[in-house]
Amino acid sequence: MRTRKEVIEFCMSLKQVYEDYPFQDSNWTLMRHETNKKTFAFIFERDRHIWVNIKCDPEWILVWRETYDSVVPAYHMNKKHWNSIILDGSVPDEDIKRMIGESYDLIRAGIRRQK
Repeated sequence: MRTRKEVIEFCMSLKQVYEDYPFQDSNWTLMRHETNKKTFAFIFERDRHIWVNIKCDPEWILVWRETYDSVVPAYHMNKKHWNSIILDGSVPDEDIKRMIGESYDLIRAGIRRQK
């Protein structure tokens, strides 16, 4: 997975997700859950690569960063709860999808608590 389109397509395969462009900067694509409007993926281009900011369980945040050089503390986000995945080809698609899926699950947790 190396392109914005691939990330968006994967995110859209998850249930009740929509694509959003709330900033005046069209470089930023946000993937949100329809029910609570929370964002689970911020997609943007930086340094000639697509980056994806994803929410991460604090117990796993350092594991991902230590496993891959292209998983770093999130750009413009809380570093305790968010990582950036730099899509330079060094992180396998399965792990990118896993991290995005975990981010999606974390933002959905609030929906389950509200029921």
